[in-house]
Amino acid sequence: MTTSQRRSEILDILKNSNTPTAAKKLATHFGVSRQVIVQDMAVIRASTPGILSTARGYIIRQESSCTREFKVRHSQEDASRELNIIVDCGGYVKNVSISHRVYGRITAEMDIRSREDVREFIEALNSSKSHVLSTATSGYHYHLIEAATPKRLDLIGEKLAEAGFLAPLQPWEKGKEIL
Repeated sequence: MTTSQRRSEILDILKNSNTPTAAKKLATHFGVSRQVIVQDMAVIRASTPGILSTARGYIIRQESSCTREFKVRHSQEDASRELNIIVDCGGYVKNVSISHRVYGRITAEMDIRSREDVREFIEALNSSKSHVLSTATSGYHYHLIEAATPKRLDLIGEKLAEAGFLAPLQPWEKGKEIL
């Protein structure tokens, strides 16, 4: 199989998957090293918009018109609770962002759709002895959430507020699509 054929097949695999596909799994499938897959993905991503690299693998972003960004604040210990509220209400956590006074807006893809995804994320965070991104902003951060309907997004906002996670907006944030 040529490099071009392998890259074409990788793209087909991603297009036909609703869940992230790990580089290690692709490497095993094609009988190449993980590094070869990472290099292939760099080339594929350069020519194919919407491919995300997440902690669980590569996935093609599915666009939806029902998205909303929520500004929240909590400690690292409450990350699991916050994410479970979102997925339990039918939300999909697309990313996390912080607005840093020096570095500006920093965004990381999350791709969290279920309690199992939350468990895996928290496990990876704890086993790596890393900290959540919002540590740099005293716990303040934003999540871009996708859901089936605007009512579902409203429910997520209500539940986050009930849990005390919604953060107050600054004057320059008012009028944006942030709750």
